[in-house]
Amino acid sequence: MKKTILTLLSILLITLSFACQSSETSESTTENTLSREEILNESEEAFDERMEWWRDAKFGLFIHWGPYAVPAGVHNGERLEGIGEWIMERAEIPVEEYEEYSRQFNPTEYDADEWVQIAKDAGMKYIIITSKHHDGFALWDSEVGNYNSVDFAQIEKDLLDELKVAADKHGIELGFYHSIMDWHHPDAQAPHYPDYNTSEKMNPNFDRYVENYLKPQVRELVEEYDPAVMWFDGEWIPEWTHEHAEDMYVMLRQMDPELIINNRVDVGRQGMQGMNEEGGDYLGDFGTPEQEILESTSNFDWEACMTMNDTWGYKEHDDNWKSSETLIHNLVDIAAKGGNYLLNVGPTAEGIIPDASVERLADMGDWMDINGEAIYETDRLQNHFSEGESIRYTKKKGEPVYYGILLEEPGQTAQFSYLQPDEGSEVMLLGYEDPLNWEFDEENGLSIQIPDEVTNAENLSTAWVFKINGSEIN
Repeated sequence: MKKTILTLLSILLITLSFACQSSETSESTTENTLSREEILNESEEAFDERMEWWRDAKFGLFIHWGPYAVPAGVHNGERLEGIGEWIMERAEIPVEEYEEYSRQFNPTEYDADEWVQIAKDAGMKYIIITSKHHDGFALWDSEVGNYNSVDFAQIEKDLLDELKVAADKHGIELGFYHSIMDWHHPDAQAPHYPDYNTSEKMNPNFDRYVENYLKPQVRELVEEYDPAVMWFDGEWIPEWTHEHAEDMYVMLRQMDPELIINNRVDVGRQGMQGMNEEGGDYLGDFGTPEQEILESTSNFDWEACMTMNDTWGYKEHDDNWKSSETLIHNLVDIAAKGGNYLLNVGPTAEGIIPDASVERLADMGDWMDINGEAIYETDRLQNHFSEGESIRYTKKKGEPVYYGILLEEPGQTAQFSYLQPDEGSEVMLLGYEDPLNWEFDEENGLSIQIPDEVTNAENLSTAWVFKINGSEIN
């Protein structure tokens, strides 16, 4: 009898112990979850801390990939104008017909580790991939519907899972582009293009799509893959409102308080320039200029997303490639203005990044191996980001170290009007071992002498970076 009573007491004590632990865990979880008010009124200090790694990174890889790579810009034998990932809309392909491209999607050559290594070798610090583009096709094993790479496509693989494993292995941050607009889902379909602002074309079931499909899929992405960034698009459709944006933003930040979310989650973006219109209280952590670079600096964080040729998604006949020099100069210009550069590749339906993209990324990596310190963890100067067409400036974060970057060969001297070296300090050309002779006076500024053997160095010919310990002058 005593044993029975003791046993019962032991069971009771264990049960109470588990109950207390469960209560403590619940309270801890509740305490760690930000309230709606805390999220919408985030302090400047908290925001800066959350954005720090992203601001330091400067350079990322954008990947547009999905069933649109199967037609590769050609439908029913006709080459189509415009960007490849919009082929369903531009060619007015019915859902059932486009689904055949999705069924054929079979990227057997896909090597996630190789993709991440290409990005890493280029000097990129993060990757953003299209988890779902406007065509509605998901690249992961989604439990919300079956229109995805596992349940619908020939490949029958979770393509995001492989990329997440590779990104973690190589220390690269992974984020997801996700389309608010969806041409495949019946509750989101509407003939918006080309007139997006006609209220008569709104889908009356859109809220049902948001609650039962869009939000559940986004929650899956955050829960399963722990992305560093959520990069939304398609927010311009008339159904999507600021109220939708606020609910989405709060939901995601409550799931992951450190998550970074672009401004296309809300409705304040002004066209391709990508920055929010002034005077509006719009959500989003950074602006998204598309296919352009801001003319000057901004007090709002921003990231220029750009293609290497003319398309985002793969098109077999788009060979209008930008040169490696142009891409490097873009990176320098963006960094000098305080932004990030998100540079796109469009892999083939087989899962191969085009050779032209790989070659250019390798060239950028070679340049970054020598000059990356002038890009990573830098700030824009307080008064001057440029001097004329061929000079850009950056500053090492938290240090009196400045970089004058020439976008053309300097000849016998390099001249900088806005930098003054500390007395007795050395001025270095990155990639060249010896200090350079220099002079400074208030009238002419900084003059740096360039040795003859330096001008013939092939690895310094794209953009020349001079490192100066000193100060900025007006």
